[in-house]
Amino acid sequence: MYKISLLVIVLFFSNAFAKGAIDPKKKKPNIIVILADDMGYSDIGCFGAETKTPNLDEMAAKGLKMTQFYNASRCCPSRASLLTGLYQHQAGVGDMMNTRKEPAYQGYLNQNCVTIAEALKPYGYTTLMAGKWHVGQAEEHWPRKRGFDRYFGLIDGAGSYFGPYPYRQNQKLTIALDDKEFRTGKDYYSTDAYTDYAIEFIEQNKNTGKPFFLYLAYQAPHWPLQALPEDIAKYKGKYMQGWDKLRTERFKRMQAAGIIDPQIKLSPRDGKVADWNTLSQEEKVRWDDQMAVYAAMIDRMDQNIGRIRKKLKELGQDENTVIMFLSDNGASNESINANGFLPEVYESSKKLSSDPSSFTAYGFPGANVSNTPFRMFKHWEYEGGTATPFIAYGPAVVKPGQTVAQPGHIIDMMATCLDLAGGKYPTVYKDQKIKATTGLSLVPLFKRQSWKGHDALFFEHEGNRAVRQGNWKLVSNYPDNKWHLFDLLKDRSELNDLSSQNPAKVKELNTLYEAWASRSDVISFEKLQVRKTDKF
Repeated sequence: MYKISLLVIVLFFSNAFAKGAIDPKKKKPNIIVILADDMGYSDIGCFGAETKTPNLDEMAAKGLKMTQFYNASRCCPSRASLLTGLYQHQAGVGDMMNTRKEPAYQGYLNQNCVTIAEALKPYGYTTLMAGKWHVGQAEEHWPRKRGFDRYFGLIDGAGSYFGPYPYRQNQKLTIALDDKEFRTGKDYYSTDAYTDYAIEFIEQNKNTGKPFFLYLAYQAPHWPLQALPEDIAKYKGKYMQGWDKLRTERFKRMQAAGIIDPQIKLSPRDGKVADWNTLSQEEKVRWDDQMAVYAAMIDRMDQNIGRIRKKLKELGQDENTVIMFLSDNGASNESINANGFLPEVYESSKKLSSDPSSFTAYGFPGANVSNTPFRMFKHWEYEGGTATPFIAYGPAVVKPGQTVAQPGHIIDMMATCLDLAGGKYPTVYKDQKIKATTGLSLVPLFKRQSWKGHDALFFEHEGNRAVRQGNWKLVSNYPDNKWHLFDLLKDRSELNDLSSQNPAKVKELNTLYEAWASRSDVISFEKLQVRKTDKF
């Protein structure tokens, strides 16, 4: 009996090899997911910016760009969705890292989800992370407890790029190496440091024979605006032309590159932003300084992506690595103010951003430029809050020169990574039932194959809501709670509300939204019982 079984097994594998079903030479690809923080839709060169991002631009040209990709409009909700393939409420991070009694809003990843790291480990992957975590501050929720073999980075949501310096009352920020707090040195700059450790982790894996998954979550360009002098110098004076001209120039480049359809209009300057010509010379110089530092932060991030690519090439792993890049939300209009920030931090925000001791933000004017051509910002569910540039690059997998307009969502990252790894999404993990993902693999798009896409996509954050189905998008702002309807094929900038002309479509999409909200455990913002505030 044993001999017959062994003979059957040998014949099966011999036949499989002969037919090519099993390729002993084919290696599973390394997978790198790079997440920018608070970066707007038009902030990199290949999506319209004047900022120098040659590495991202080359990856986009030799890979794939998705022009209608979405995040969850805020830092930790997006991170929860990216890591788990679930809408953030299903993963336990329905709002921020607040401590709330409602399970969908507990403020850290629950046990009914798995991270990409946890899902990939059974398929032979070494799992690595460097950068901002922000989905659980208590040590029992740190990355190593959620499937990552190695970790270095900021556990919290924001902070100085030069070290873990508190900026609010009674605050402790933590930079960790694996499971222990890490002490930074005098030359520490987070964007460089995250890359240093990412490269070290990749080096340590090179002789294991195992593929790796790296989640590289840069802090840049989230406030405070802090960059290195040599990078700032590249951009000083380039923003003195003013925000209106900058938005127009970006918009023209986006249309020329096929990022934005020619029929789409540029949204008007935000109502909270003044006419550039009414500013004093001092005010213009200050804004130029802020934008120069902001651009320098993105420039430095791109330089570090180049360092990762160089290391892959040195190790002979560049061809068999898939890199995906996106942002966690739209650009942020948030400011540094006297309420909630330490007095000395607020005082430092009044300095020029190019001063290393400064702690500033670029507010409505900068965010309005970053989100060209859209309106609104991080936190809201308009395109300005949820649209992200998306790039996928990998010579062995991603066919070059693609610009895809089909809508994708950050929940798709889990399914994509598992598809690349030849894995399956689990139904049970550590004896816990795992919630089903509705994310879809993007690999067919990478290969220029047909892709059905999503029937509908849903959004909710602090009472702001939206649903997109096809080209229709229904969106509302809290606390108005009034639905507005847009045809994104003709009006991606969401300027022409069609709700009064199409009440049946409003009703149809509202029904879809309510059904999703119910099954995703969404609670109306008024009913949430806040135990602890957390604003990032």
